[in-house]
Amino acid sequence: MARPAPSKTDSPTSGRRRKAMVPQAGDPAQGERASPRAERQAQRREAILSAALDEFSARGFAATRLDDVAKRADVAKGTIYLYFRDKESLFQELVRSMLSPVVSRVAGAPMIDLPARMVVEGIADMFVREVFGTRRQDVIRLIITEGQRFPKLAEIYYHEVIARVVPAIRALMTRAVARGELPNDALARFPQLLAAPVMVALMWNGLFGRFDKIDVREILQAHIDMLFGERKAS
Repeated sequence: MARPAPSKTDSPTSGRRRKAMVPQAGDPAQGERASPRAERQAQRREAILSAALDEFSARGFAATRLDDVAKRADVAKGTIYLYFRDKESLFQELVRSMLSPVVSRVAGAPMIDLPARMVVEGIADMFVREVFGTRRQDVIRLIITEGQRFPKLAEIYYHEVIARVVPAIRALMTRAVARGELPNDALARFPQLLAAPVMVALMWNGLFGRFDKIDVREILQAHIDMLFGERKAS
């Protein structure tokens, strides 16, 4: 079976690559000498991460071998160890590089001084465009399918994502309760409720999408209407 080429649009380390291409301060000649090497390293690292996501998605964490990742990335197996200690550290960096931009924006939500509904609708729109519309959803699916069998993967995801997102949502919902934007404090006590349709859509579409696919944007909006009430016609 032909293997798909790594996606440039959803490249796990595209940000790092751009950073590597920026000349360093100091001696211009030294910066010029270092830049091509740094760019090649960034390209190899990016290729390894993209190949790892392909292999993890196709085979699962247990069945994926670093030999297969190296072959897909078109590098020697030993090259992987120049960047990652083992398969777990490779997975950890995959989670961090793929999801960190989204997590950072959600974590900053309490600092946005707007009604909670507007902030939540913005987060929902971002999830539709930048998670469900990209390969980031594959990382989350991996956690759902493999997390119970491999607790270390769940632990990595918890520290990189959950531990940053849940306190931010709790703070946002606590403020919304204080402002009278919510009828009760359920969301402040259980901010996980906000992510419920995300998990439902991921699991449902993964299992039954070919028969009856859920429109992610619509289910998120329906959930927001349930939590905050229907929008009144202007």
